[in-house]
Amino acid sequence: MYKLLLIALGGALGTLARYGTHVLAKGAGERLAFPIATLAVNLLGCFAIGYLQGVLIERWPVREEYRLMLIVGFLGGFTTFSTFGWDAAQLLRDGQVVRGLVYAVASNVVGIALVFAGYGLSRSQV
Repeated sequence: MYKLLLIALGGALGTLARYGTHVLAKGAGERLAFPIATLAVNLLGCFAIGYLQGVLIERWPVREEYRLMLIVGFLGGFTTFSTFGWDAAQLLRDGQVVRGLVYAVASNVVGIALVFAGYGLSRSQV
């Protein structure tokens, strides 16, 4: 139960951090007509998951529930794109280049296609 509470706390804080990043970058995104806030969140999340996994596993090992609070909770609330980045990098690090590339391309290309499919389905039901 304690582990779940820590993950939920991390998720709430990550969500607030995502919203704060969006508020800070909103003006720049509007001026550039580009989703700069989402890009910033995704890239920061990718850096953070790599750094935190390295630090919390290899340099300063912490109890599992605290690592889960930061990785699953905070970064999960901040962006799940960081998990995608971690998984793809792990496949590539393990020498599974084809699987890593298939995963990356499928996640992006198929993911975008499914956004269109879901949106189209929602519009056809109006």
